Amino acid sequence: MSFTIVEQAPARLNRSELAVPGSSPQLFEKAAKSAVDVVFLDLEDAVSPDKKDEARKNVIQAINDIDWGSKTLSVRINGLDTQYMYRDVVDVLEQAGDRLDLIMIPKVGTAADVYAVDMLVTQIEQAKGRKKRIGFELIIETALGMANIHEIAKASKRNESLHFGVADYSASTRARTTVIGGPNPDYVVLTDKAEDGTRQVHWGDMWHYAIARMVVAARANGLRPVDGPFGDFGDADGYRAQARRAAVLGCEGKWAIHPSQIALANEVFTPPAKEIERARRILQAMEQAKREGKGAVSLDGRLIDIASIRQAEALVATADRIAQAGG
Repeated sequence: MSFTIVEQAPARLNRSELAVPGSSPQLFEKAAKSAVDVVFLDLEDAVSPDKKDEARKNVIQAINDIDWGSKTLSVRINGLDTQYMYRDVVDVLEQAGDRLDLIMIPKVGTAADVYAVDMLVTQIEQAKGRKKRIGFELIIETALGMANIHEIAKASKRNESLHFGVADYSASTRARTTVIGGPNPDYVVLTDKAEDGTRQVHWGDMWHYAIARMVVAARANGLRPVDGPFGDFGDADGYRAQARRAAVLGCEGKWAIHPSQIALANEVFTPPAKEIERARRILQAMEQAKREGKGAVSLDGRLIDIASIRQAEALVATADRIAQAGG
């Protein structure tokens, strides 16, 4: 282990994160009663310019009046390059109660962007005597943000998670795609010709690099990496496939832009029962070895190392949080 100890962000369930437009208050109660882990009330992309003020008022009222249960509650503010951002932060934090947990900052490009919002939030918290410290969710969705991702990840003690915003990232990098997430038929590997002259086509994941880099930046700074939207909410199998790829790379969860995607995200990012059972057995074997004064731990004929124990501890902790949240 390095002598540098990574401070972990507050532990939260983040398997599924539902986007709810602030201009659609009729959806708020449904979101609060859903099985999603995190709800973010959106003041940015899902709200047209002429609805920004109305959406902000809707969100403030919803934070104050709706019973959100044990869900983590977030608000996505407008970008720092707009005239809406400062009013989003000021009005929400000055008028909404302490039920709000997080602020989501879109299109983060540099560490200074995070610093600017942190300064504003800190002043409001001090001036209003807010009791709960607001955390930050940061969306990496531009080439600039990806280039500066490591500095962004460590820019504030409020940082809790990094999210991959695939749609705007595609536009920023001028990727040749118009879909939101998922594979592309042009991103393939063509094998050499077989003896009969045939060739096979293997699809690739064009988002592998971006998500993997985000995961490294997040984990190196104790943050949660979360995969962003999958646009075709009628394609459950496609969503699952993208979510599984992100999970394999280390993501803790994925966005849901439609309620039907909540169950899919929870399914993919909930550890299988067999893995949880084995993790508990690893920890039991470790405790037994300690009691017997043994330096090595084995289970089912295999040596268990420190990395295995840490993985088991993380898995059991996640399973316990899921159980506490009711599944």
